[in-house]
Amino acid sequence: MKYITLNKQCISLFLLFFCFPVFASENTESHVVYAGTWLSVVPPLLAIVIALFFKQVIPALFTGLVFGVWVIGGLSVQSLFTAPLQTLEVYAVKALNDEGHVSIILFSFMIGGMVGITSRNGGMQGIVNLIIKWANTVKRACLSTIAMGMSIFFDDYANTLVVGNTMRPVTDKMKVSREKLAYLVDSTAAPIACLAFVTTWVGFQVGLIDDAMKTIGYTEEGGYAVFLQTIPYSFYPILALLLTIMVAVTGKDIGPMHQAELRARNGEVAPPTEDRHAEEEILPIENKPHKAINAILPFATMILIVLFGLYITGLDPEKENQSIRDIVGNSDSYKALLWGTMSGVLVAAILSVIQGILTLQQTVNAWLKGIKPMVLAMIILTLAWSLSAVSEQLQTSQYISSLIEDTLSVHWLPILTFLLAALTAFATGSSWGAMGILIPLIVPIAWNMLTAQHGIDSNYFYIIYITIASILAGAVWGDHCSPISDTTILSSMASGCDHIEHVRTQIPYAFLAGGFAMIVGIIPVSFGLSPWLAIIISATGMFLALQWKGKAA
Repeated sequence: MKYITLNKQCISLFLLFFCFPVFASENTESHVVYAGTWLSVVPPLLAIVIALFFKQVIPALFTGLVFGVWVIGGLSVQSLFTAPLQTLEVYAVKALNDEGHVSIILFSFMIGGMVGITSRNGGMQGIVNLIIKWANTVKRACLSTIAMGMSIFFDDYANTLVVGNTMRPVTDKMKVSREKLAYLVDSTAAPIACLAFVTTWVGFQVGLIDDAMKTIGYTEEGGYAVFLQTIPYSFYPILALLLTIMVAVTGKDIGPMHQAELRARNGEVAPPTEDRHAEEEILPIENKPHKAINAILPFATMILIVLFGLYITGLDPEKENQSIRDIVGNSDSYKALLWGTMSGVLVAAILSVIQGILTLQQTVNAWLKGIKPMVLAMIILTLAWSLSAVSEQLQTSQYISSLIEDTLSVHWLPILTFLLAALTAFATGSSWGAMGILIPLIVPIAWNMLTAQHGIDSNYFYIIYITIASILAGAVWGDHCSPISDTTILSSMASGCDHIEHVRTQIPYAFLAGGFAMIVGIIPVSFGLSPWLAIIISATGMFLALQWKGKAA
């Protein structure tokens, strides 16, 4: 009896010892011993290092998050054991308890589901069929591939799978190499998804940006409005898209691509690689018409409703002469995005059912299958939000800013950010992972450095825009160069191209666009050059370089 009593006491003490910090976790915010010290840098740095070393984003974010919670707990033995529990119980729950965060998740799921329905009802295939009728020469086949890649702007996975599989017979017939097809597919998918106003990327990006802007106390513009402001500074995605058009129009290639094109012209078509993407692709229903309107109408509805929602929620009837920027800046982008995607899904579902293309059950299944690829992204986003909250509590950005604000000009931060994002995305194969790690960390640092060096001066606020854009663009650049990137792998698989050959032939183009993005774009614009002028100069320089070094097959 005494033994049993003693065990009960031991168990009670054990539970009190290890679980009390969990129940008291919300009080840890009142006093964090190591806030603003070198230990505050370790959680995000640990996440970056683990991501680079193991090439896995979720374990990296989770490990950095757990370590950060342990530091908040004072590095005690209790907090060491309870940190994983607090990670979910406190920080992940808080992240998901935020109305804006939930809106982003719902928006991402809805647009993913809409992609699933429009793929299954043959609408996207209908768009493809309209485009390929024109592709009867090498140049037209390449331009059609680019046009199709830009038209399927709303999702990079859907883009690569649809465009690669559909255009492969056309480009083979025109004797365009599989390597060239894979390059055109890959270099239009992520860049256009990164730039377009309403895509599966937008929810993820806006969620991170909005959270980071709230962290620095900036409330003049919402996350969506800030994202729109970053577009002119997204030099690599813009230049990568322009370069594909130049390559198609001139017929000239650089690096190993020239040899691949010569082999294709001689009738040597590379054998297709193992078809490992079949389970990711949502194929149209057999023996049903492929009508482009079944995809065009839902996405047109979505875009129009989003624009209408931004206008309605941002318009202040008591103010006169409001500019579009003021209206969008004051709008509730979350509501607008939810209204748009919900409307688009309903239109897609109604069109599918009333035409007898899909049953109601098939429509729901297609919607669910479209949601599936978004789940991983939402996990990354939730962990990123949680790590951001931990970094804020540890005052990470303030500590880093205090170290470099007097030694490094804030104007050099965007280029360093671009390179760090590219390195992270290259090593992990995930552009979203790089964004999730870096946006919560870098934006507060940029803000602190900017205010320390220039004060609250609106003339310098473009530094915030270009820094955010550099993270987004650098992530896409690193993703393009990475052999383990999901979109790079899907592009080679869908195009029937050897994966290593795709990476080897694409890298020279990625470096050409990336080099101009850094040297002519990010660095000069960070010191005041107009972004539009930088794009024009960069595009001209790329064209001249292609004419100089490129060779026609």
